[in-house]
Amino acid sequence: MSLERRAAMAALVANRGDDLLVVPGLGSTTWDLAAAGDDPRNFYMWGAMGGTAMIGLGLALAQPGKRVAVITGDGEMLMGLGSLGTIGVQKPANLAVIVFDNAVYGETGGQASHTQGGVDLVAVAHACGIGQCVDVRDETGLADLVRRLRGLRETLFARVAISADEPPRVLPEKDGVALKQRFRAALGVKA
Repeated sequence: MSLERRAAMAALVANRGDDLLVVPGLGSTTWDLAAAGDDPRNFYMWGAMGGTAMIGLGLALAQPGKRVAVITGDGEMLMGLGSLGTIGVQKPANLAVIVFDNAVYGETGGQASHTQGGVDLVAVAHACGIGQCVDVRDETGLADLVRRLRGLRETLFARVAISADEPPRVLPEKDGVALKQRFRAALGVKA
């Protein structure tokens, strides 16, 4: 069973409060986050495949009073698997890494990803020392993930099984300097 990705994203960021920073991965998670509602606390990663989890870790360490949600795809997470080891060692209580897994490399033509070939991202995250690891496959699991994200007090890793659909793209701002400046302003950091 799998979830519709745009609805899953909307559920994760609905009623997000003032303290949730979101770092989406390259491609579909960026478009889905923008479709759920652009927000200056969204730090879109254009052209940085494989680095999203480490950006999220840096934010979590620099902003301990904020919750940080990295929401990325299986292809991007597979490219940055080493980041899970660093996150597992650091164990920031305010970081959630959420992977939307459709088992294909959607940005390059829909080839089968390694998760389709048996790579278990939840087991990898657990083996890296992340204690709270969940596999979300249905609406009940998604509701539980939303609850965990809202009450985040321990590093969290979640794999969310999503369908390999392609809804219309909603593209947010692409200017990296403008994105950085608005994100810093949302955090109250002077330029």
